[in-house]
Amino acid sequence: MTAAKFFRAALAALLAAASCTALAQTYPSKSVKLIVTYPPAGGADTMARLIAAKLSQSLGQPVVVENRPGASGQIGADAVAKAAPDGYTLMLDASSYAVNPSLYPKLPYDPHKAFAAITLLARFPNMLVVTPSFPATSVKELVAMAKAKPGTISYASSGNGSAQHLAAELFKQKTGVDMMHVPYKGGGPAMTDVMAGQVPVFFANMASGLGHVKGGKLRALASTGSQRSPNMPNLPTMSESGVPGYEMYEWNAVFAPAGTPPAIIDKLYEHIARALALKDVHDRIDALGGEIVASNPHDTEQFLDTQMAQWAKVVKQGNIKVE
Repeated sequence: MTAAKFFRAALAALLAAASCTALAQTYPSKSVKLIVTYPPAGGADTMARLIAAKLSQSLGQPVVVENRPGASGQIGADAVAKAAPDGYTLMLDASSYAVNPSLYPKLPYDPHKAFAAITLLARFPNMLVVTPSFPATSVKELVAMAKAKPGTISYASSGNGSAQHLAAELFKQKTGVDMMHVPYKGGGPAMTDVMAGQVPVFFANMASGLGHVKGGKLRALASTGSQRSPNMPNLPTMSESGVPGYEMYEWNAVFAPAGTPPAIIDKLYEHIARALALKDVHDRIDALGGEIVASNPHDTEQFLDTQMAQWAKVVKQGNIKVE
């Protein structure tokens, strides 16, 4: 490269950086749309509205939550993937984001190229629960029962490819047991039947299952997190219960369309991290059984890559198909 060409390239890069910085200084100059890929009143929606309220205050512009549910988050994600990369359309998605590429070979967007990660908000461990009358009172006893009579113990899930299904499949693969999958259309009906004794085993969302455990309607055997939950300090983790290396979380993260200026991504991250540090936000997430993460964009991208690789292996080994 000649000196003149090098100078022009350097000048262009400098001007681009200056333009990006100036853009971030004036951003946002209008309302920001936060698309949630799941219906109102669910966990993702709760997180979105919690964060949106704080961002509206700190950014000085309304952050409007818009629910676009359907196809395990694909409908909302597709809308964000096609939006202008200017920071005015964002997405709050869940852990299915990392599973969908393995379950759906023809997504309407490229999950590796369509989005820019902003931050991982929080992660939520599940609980391995059983019907109170079920004989097993520990993970080791459940594994022993399942190995003694392969395929005779059934477990419920909220549907094929759901977080609960994958949690159970990971459990099967880590322990070498064979259990029968009973998919339901949603976590509510599944949990109801487990409490009634129709199906004995379930990997429950901690936020929805905690009250039933404390009320004696379910018995918790282990948490799927890497460490014990403050909400259930006496409940051992799966690793402590004899399944080393088992770790599974549901989580929520915020994304922007690919190509969004890095300065805007960084600004959004700073404001979201600030919101997550507020006591009322922390207390609300803690009440839901969650652990605040607030990872930076780079670390979030690495986390997503790890999650995609992990669940691709589980889906393939378990031959999991969606209808």
